[in-house]
Amino acid sequence: MNEEIPNKKFRKIKKEIRILGVDDGPFTPHREEKVLIIGTIFRAGIWLDGVLSTQITNDGDDATDKLVGMVNQSHHREQIGVIMLDGITFGGFNVVDIQQIFQKTQIPVIVIMRKQPDLLKIRNALQNFSNWEERWKRIQKAGKIKIIHNKELIYIQTSGISWEDAEEIVKLATTRSAIPEPIRAAHIIASGVITGDSRGSA
Repeated sequence: MNEEIPNKKFRKIKKEIRILGVDDGPFTPHREEKVLIIGTIFRAGIWLDGVLSTQITNDGDDATDKLVGMVNQSHHREQIGVIMLDGITFGGFNVVDIQQIFQKTQIPVIVIMRKQPDLLKIRNALQNFSNWEERWKRIQKAGKIKIIHNKELIYIQTSGISWEDAEEIVKLATTRSAIPEPIRAAHIIASGVITGDSRGSA
């Protein structure tokens, strides 16, 4: 069992804290084997510093390892202060373990959600997989869901960071819409790469 790492303590959250925002690209369920993952590195919500990418398996079980590898192999790693994820499922029901991401990268994780997730619906959908109980445990391990009163209500989960610090960072990163800019940009880039023309919002 991994020893639990205490929350990262920010003496002061810099206005240009580097944030890695992660989202997946559009894909066709049950048809495409691989799904593109894009990460954008922003100074808060103001300045784009870099773009990372990897691929995960559609409805697979490799999202956690792929995200950890993407972060740890990047030359930007030492500058990244926080990882922001657009939800905890990517490429269908490829569920990430945010506790493991924090433990293996030692970078705090903030999960961003526009809506309160329907956990019963998710649990029922997961039962189509042979290892559904393991996937469900990852969702439960993500912990409590907190509401942030931003430009609109958004919902977050965290690992390795206090609620107060997470809320401050989310608000710093939200400059152009209700969703933090690193995630919004990741969504736009991923959509544009896959379809040739970015559409919609994160």
